[in-house]
Amino acid sequence: MNPNLDAWDDDLPPEPEAAYQDLVRALKRKSGFGLYFVQCTPVEADRLITKLPQDIPQKHIEALHLVESIDNLYQRVTEFVKDKQVDILLIKGLEYSLYKYEKRTFGAITESKFSDLVSVPHILNHLNQQRERFRDDLPFCFVFLLRTFSINYLIHRAPDFFDWRSGVFELPTTPELLEQESTRLLDKTDDAEYLKLSPEERIEKILEIQDLLAERHQTESHKASLLRELGRLLDSADEYEDAITFYDKALSIQPDYHFAWNNRGNALRNLGRNEDALASYDKALSIQPDYHQAWYNRGNALRNLGRNEDALASYDKALSIQPDYHQAWYNRGNALFNLGRNEDALASYDKALSFQPDDHFAWNLRGIALRNLGRNEDALASYDKALSFQPDFHYAWYNKACCYALQGNIEQTLETLQHAIRLSPDKYREMAKTDSDFDSIREDERFQMLIQG
Repeated sequence: MNPNLDAWDDDLPPEPEAAYQDLVRALKRKSGFGLYFVQCTPVEADRLITKLPQDIPQKHIEALHLVESIDNLYQRVTEFVKDKQVDILLIKGLEYSLYKYEKRTFGAITESKFSDLVSVPHILNHLNQQRERFRDDLPFCFVFLLRTFSINYLIHRAPDFFDWRSGVFELPTTPELLEQESTRLLDKTDDAEYLKLSPEERIEKILEIQDLLAERHQTESHKASLLRELGRLLDSADEYEDAITFYDKALSIQPDYHFAWNNRGNALRNLGRNEDALASYDKALSIQPDYHQAWYNRGNALRNLGRNEDALASYDKALSIQPDYHQAWYNRGNALFNLGRNEDALASYDKALSFQPDDHFAWNLRGIALRNLGRNEDALASYDKALSFQPDFHYAWYNKACCYALQGNIEQTLETLQHAIRLSPDKYREMAKTDSDFDSIREDERFQMLIQG
């Protein structure tokens, strides 16, 4: 236990067992109302919930698991302890009530700027305002099992409640558990999974990683990997500048970390800094020459720069390493399309679709290549295939209307164009006003009504 607020998190923590025994002794001595705050990981919290009743059998111990955000802890506790004899109540999961109201950018969160909070989470206002009710109505020990971030939050944003503390305990993570927790977080998660995270889930993951980075037994290798993971999470929130900062930190620890060089390149490319992205990809490839994703990403940066021939060479290199890499086949087709090589582009799209038949983007662009070759019926079939996988794919509806217009099929043109405009009104009204594909029906009154809205 450390009563010095200014220094409690700066001192070297005791050994895990010694800290745990301090907590046990404090809880044995305490009777009536008390507030204890225990800094620990979720895994350690679960261990405490199991172990404390065994080590303090003379006390009635209950555990309240919060699994979602709440605004009123007093009510939740009152309902939970009704008809129960309770001496000690362990509370896990208060973090969820903090994540929900966190409105800062994720980059600011990673810097722990508690003084810059836009608003105070409702739960903390509630704790400040209701502390006397907790003391007067609930005469038992509250033990909050929290991450470092959450305790700092309470210090800065619930000072009235936190000042009534009976003790603050830091249970340091053992090297073995730290290895286990770090490995769990670093299990391969693809970018698509990160994109699916809600803002609250993303914040939770960021703060969990930060806690692990702060652990004194953390290895340099895991630090580099965790810093890269922070970068990837920030990437998924479109915070590319902050992501680059963490990739750079990872690379300062492990300069030959080719995955981080590749991620850094992606963030730079998303910022439109394609030349700098190329340098990052080249660095990754100097370390790992057969890294097919870096060759693929390098091709994307070159294509963004209008260097389609060079992009083709990069895509071909990626495919020589990973022949079934459907995205490389798809973007290879785009580079060929940009070069006006429609037949070759068509072959690349077909190859991409052989590996991922439901890629509606590839079916759509395949249709455009076919239309450019004058094969309108085949193009229509390709657009229909795209729409069978993605019925509201407005690009395919618009391109289908273009095909019908070129065939002189006015009724079908108007019907499909109307569908595209319904899905994206401003975009396709403007496009249709100047698109030469519609020249044959431009004076038709119904067409004019459609594009004028």
